[in-house]
Amino acid sequence: MKALFIGGTGNISAAVTEACATDWDLFLLTRGNKKDRLAADIRATFLHGDINDEEAVAELIKDMRFDAVVNFVNYSVAQVERDIRLFSGKTRQYIFISTASVYQKPLSGGTITESTLLSNPFWEYSRIKIECEELLIREYRAKAFPVTIVRPSHTYDYTYLPTGIHGKNGSWPVLARMLAGKPLPLPGDGTTIWTMTHSSDFARGFKGLMGNPRAIGESFHITSDETLTWNQIYEAIGSAAGVKPNILHVPTDFLCACDPSYTGTLHGDKSNNAIFDNSKIKKLVPGFYASVRFDIGIRKSVQYLLEHTELHKEDPEFDRFCDALFDSMANAAEYVKKQINN
Repeated sequence: MKALFIGGTGNISAAVTEACATDWDLFLLTRGNKKDRLAADIRATFLHGDINDEEAVAELIKDMRFDAVVNFVNYSVAQVERDIRLFSGKTRQYIFISTASVYQKPLSGGTITESTLLSNPFWEYSRIKIECEELLIREYRAKAFPVTIVRPSHTYDYTYLPTGIHGKNGSWPVLARMLAGKPLPLPGDGTTIWTMTHSSDFARGFKGLMGNPRAIGESFHITSDETLTWNQIYEAIGSAAGVKPNILHVPTDFLCACDPSYTGTLHGDKSNNAIFDNSKIKKLVPGFYASVRFDIGIRKSVQYLLEHTELHKEDPEFDRFCDALFDSMANAAEYVKKQINN
């Protein structure tokens, strides 16, 4: 079985590449600048190219046919239209990586299934993914374009520390504040129920969809069945780092008013309960289940971040934001007390 991965070296895609390399004939189309997450002896053929150069890629694969094509780096309708042109008639399956944030916000029900309404008025990223999905389903219905849609939720690996909010320099400033005992903001009261999925678990489910004719024309999410509150998530990260996190609970509306860039990732995602029904993927991929418990998986992520000092990039802007939130919350409480007592 032959597969083409466009990307294949990121957080999710590297795990899928590792899982499939043993029994798939893999071709990885990359620009060649990110291979550090892959084992040095990975069994795959690297094709040097930029998927955005449609003419060059068409020439590169002109004599090739695939059983599956997976594009891990599609973020616009125009890119999906390009892929339809490139791979129509050249693959038995095209897998589009969407996102679980496409599901209705706020949810009208408690548990998310693949039939949950797609609607996210808060996050443009999610709305674009919905448009891409709709385009691909139209192509499937009209021209039998062999699409399978996969919707990952919050997925992490040993190189990535998942957090509620962070600044421009990623998760190290969050861990640094945690280690220093400084307050870390969490939306709401921290009891929003969330689902974290280890990339190795995601990859096993994903591999079961590849080359599977029953997956054509269908959509799937692939997540853990373990649910945690954001308080529990930060407590697990702190435990792995040997500290107790100093959590500052801040209303989501206030966080987004202070920094509107958080509106999509909070109102459109992390401030909503996310409990997934994985019956569909389990039915199509017998034996699939997520085996990596979060408190165990996160230990390696914390260890990796602590050991790789090149990732220790300070973020003064994020620090000022966190400190200002703490001060404003404390001052607001004192102001209200004074007004009541006057």
